[in-house]
Amino acid sequence: MNYNIFDRTVPKMPKPSKGTEVCKLLLSQASKDMREPLVPMAIPALAAHLKDVEFMYSDNKYYELCGQMGHLIGPSGVGKAQLTHLVEAIMRPFREHDEMEYRKLVDWQRQMKTRGANKEKPERPDVGFWFPPADLTNPAFIQNAMALEKMGGRTQYLNLPEVEMADKMCGGHRQVSQTIRNIYDRQRAGALRATAEGVTGNPILRVNITFSSTPDAARAFYKKDLTNGFFGRVPFAYKARGERKGCIPRQGTYDEAFMGKLDEYILRLGSCKGRFVVKPLNRIADQLAEEMARLADLADDDMLFELSHRSIFAAWKKAATLWILNDQTWSRSIGEYMVWFCYYDLWSKVKVFGDMFKGGDAPSEEVQKSGPKNMLDSLENAFNEQQLEALRLQLGKSKEGTRHQLNVWKNRGFITYSAQTGLYTKTEEYLHN
Repeated sequence: MNYNIFDRTVPKMPKPSKGTEVCKLLLSQASKDMREPLVPMAIPALAAHLKDVEFMYSDNKYYELCGQMGHLIGPSGVGKAQLTHLVEAIMRPFREHDEMEYRKLVDWQRQMKTRGANKEKPERPDVGFWFPPADLTNPAFIQNAMALEKMGGRTQYLNLPEVEMADKMCGGHRQVSQTIRNIYDRQRAGALRATAEGVTGNPILRVNITFSSTPDAARAFYKKDLTNGFFGRVPFAYKARGERKGCIPRQGTYDEAFMGKLDEYILRLGSCKGRFVVKPLNRIADQLAEEMARLADLADDDMLFELSHRSIFAAWKKAATLWILNDQTWSRSIGEYMVWFCYYDLWSKVKVFGDMFKGGDAPSEEVQKSGPKNMLDSLENAFNEQQLEALRLQLGKSKEGTRHQLNVWKNRGFITYSAQTGLYTKTEEYLHN
């Protein structure tokens, strides 16, 4: 295990090196305190430039790299707006395309107004926006998805500066869960709608999307959706307020030199086509699956284990995008980032929502005190069964599960048992890993 998701400090991001130079570029103009969350949040915008690309996952099935999401969570004034500045730089080609599409729509509307009631009205042009505005309504969202599917299946990207804006896009909060699941799984919109102009379709939702919010807004937004699959599909990047410092964070400028280097990477994304099998990606996914099982056993937490499945898959998609950005070449650094993406997502979930895993509702700053814990770390190096039993009861777990948990820890090599003393002892392997 490379990171401790139960710790209060954020898992440290790997240093960009050979194969991940794009991460260094993405962070070059950000303030130092915002560098941790910006890379995982920027990759969905980059991946929106991909089209006709599939990768084989560890389950032997091929998947497109659309459906990538991210939710940036941090207190007001922490610097979340820096994501929007970076996104705008990444999405310049989309902005240029959408400006031309917008002109088509304006010209059509002008013709509609100038034609008399008895004159034949021009048909609405086929218009598809790649980077729609954040205040997109649900009918416009579905119509745009239909247009993009008709034009060849382009991925649209949305950056919502407030997570509540997803309600408007999805047609109400009750519809958010289903829509996000359809986006993640690249499913169809799931409904046919009758309108005055006819019946709308249910297109495949090729969408990448990012949200931003405060911790309290995020907790209120996901409160009723922690166990229905929607919550687990959204990767999180949490930025705590940090220490009080009497200085304003310094940001750089996305100048022509930056744009020139960025465009080279975007060109690699746009020119990549076909099906790929990158074996190192899947080896790390398998490694992470084993590590996540060990983490869940340390906390004896089924929900943590279930959430980890999609954290691995989301990290795999991000790493596949980095592979393309590295000119379709594998590097050790890409693997290091894939592992970090997975742990950072789970750490953020535990940090912000931990108490809610078992139905709690503590203030956001108190969450980790009552969320999932590594119970073995909470015990002395040598302990007895009664001490673990007392800890389980303190954490709201059953007394009956104590013996089973001890057996799991022994089988995984975390502890050994001495019949002579009646004590369990943490192994050297566990203590050093």
